[in-house]
This record gives sequence, C-alpha cells and structure tokens, in this order.
Amino acid sequence: MSSLESLIIETGPNPEIAIIWLHGLGASGHDFESVVPELAFAQARAVRFIFPHAPELAVTINGGMRMPAWYDILAMDIDRKVDELQLRASSDAVAQLIDQQRQQGIRPENIIIGGFSQGGAVAYELALSYPERLGGLFALSTYYATAGSIQRSAANQTLPVFVAHGSYDPMVPESLGQKAVETLKAQGYQPEYQSYGMEHTLCLEEVHHLNDFLTRCLN
Repeated sequence: MSSLESLIIETGPNPEIAIIWLHGLGASGHDFESVVPELAFAQARAVRFIFPHAPELAVTINGGMRMPAWYDILAMDIDRKVDELQLRASSDAVAQLIDQQRQQGIRPENIIIGGFSQGGAVAYELALSYPERLGGLFALSTYYATAGSIQRSAANQTLPVFVAHGSYDPMVPESLGQKAVETLKAQGYQPEYQSYGMEHTLCLEEVHHLNDFLTRCLN
C-alpha cells in the first residue's frame, strides 16, 4: 500500500504528542476533525492530530462497490469475516505514519493510536503489535478482527486501552465490542470499557470519557 494522505490538525506550536485516528468504512479523515475542539486536554497542550484517509477498495458486502476502506469485509457474520492481509497492509501503512512522527521528534510513548469501526480493527492490530511502547489505544464501536492471529508485542503488553460502544449499534453489535474486551483481558490487558445509549456513532459523553483517558495516558 502506498503512503497514506492525511488531514493534520495541530492545537499548538511544536507538538510533542501525536494522536492517529482512523475513520470507518466509506468515510474519510475529515470524519472526526470536529471532535478536536471538544477534547479539553488538547486545548491545554500542543497536540498533532493525524486523520489518515483510507484508500479506495472493492468491498464485498457492498456488492463489490469501491469506497474508502481499510480492508474488505467478506461477510457480515457475527465474527466479521475480513481480509486480514489487507487489514495488515493498512496497519503497516499507518505504522509508517508513526515512524514519520518519530522522525519529527515525537517519542513513541507520546503517540496514541485509535479508530472507529473498521479503523478501530486496524488500530487494535497496529497498537498491540508495534515493537516499541506507545502511549495508548482507543477502539470505538469496533471489533478485534485479528485477535486469533495477531503477533502481539511485549513492549505494549501493558498498553492503556479504552474501548467504547453504543448499546443500540445496528452496524457493529455491542456484543463484538464486549467480546473484544473479554479477549483483551484473556490476553493479559486491562481495558477500560464504556457503553452508551446510542447507535453507530459518537456521543458527547463518550468524547469526555475519551478526553479523560487521553489525559491519563499522557501524564
């Protein structure tokens, strides 16, 4: 996969913190730019938000239509049959963004990876396999697609993890988010889990909880 184009927002000069946030299927890096002003910690510190744009891929469950996607979804079964090779290719492409931030002077422990829906599945793969310690992982309305095949990194075995889901999500059932938490615990992580009375989206309460999580990761 070629290098990813990204929307970049900085909340102050010379940021020493980077947050890479991956969008969901059919969306773009602009999807969550409006959340940045709602994150109080980023208004008090210089933070670089990186919102990559996924490449266009043919998506099987949408009749083969091409759209922004991190990987192909082959079937909408309860465990989400996905193209793991494409998912890992996306993970590798986002890892290049981490490397770029490190080359610009941001330490890996000040880099946080997160994503929504499809982007969250890539975030799981990347953050838990990255060879050096990162700052944290947030997974919103998503699932742990590569739980059975991921090559987990010892460096991130104690990585802070925030998982959030809507209890009325018709796209990615909350049971998948809960299953991810159970799997993470079985793998030795200590994820924080929050559920909200919403569908496949974000809500302000969730943003506030995410803000608290990010603040703790970076203190």
